[in-house]
Amino acid sequence: MSLPQFPVEGGCQCGAVRYRLTASPQSVYNCHCKDCQRFSGAGWSMSMIVRDGDFAVSGKTDRYERVAESGNLIGMNFCANCHGWLWNDPPAPGIKVVRAGTLDDLNWAAPVGNIWTESKAAWVEIDPNQVNFAKGATDRTPLFDAWTRSHQD
Repeated sequence: MSLPQFPVEGGCQCGAVRYRLTASPQSVYNCHCKDCQRFSGAGWSMSMIVRDGDFAVSGKTDRYERVAESGNLIGMNFCANCHGWLWNDPPAPGIKVVRAGTLDDLNWAAPVGNIWTESKAAWVEIDPNQVNFAKGATDRTPLFDAWTRSHQD
C-alpha cells in the first residue's frame, strides 16, 4: 500500500482540535488491551507511533493520566470540547501514540500487527502472519520493520 503525500491531518469529532503529521508514522497496529477496549468502546483501538517532531496540534486539549495494564503511567490526551481521544504520551521519550481512526483519511494506515492479544475478545481473529505480541511491545522494532516492509515500493 502506498503512503500518502505528507503532511496529513486529523482531529477530533467536533473539529476543535486538529493535528498535522509531517512524516510517516513509525508503525500502525491494533491494541487489544482492556484499557483501549474501554476507552474506544470497541474490541481494539488502532494506534500510530509518531515522532514528537512530526506531530503538531492546535486546539484545546485535556489530559488524563492513568496506570496502564502494563503498569506504566500513560498520559491520554482528549479534545477539551467533545472529549474525543486523540493520542497518548507513553513512557518512551520522543514519541506519541496517535489514534489512527482520528486521521481525516485512514485508507493508507492499515495495521501491521497487534499488541495485548492475550486480552482480545474471544471473537477477534488475529492474523498469524502479522507481528503480534501477547502483551505490550517492549521492543517495537518488529512493528517498525513490518511497517517499513509494507510500504516499500
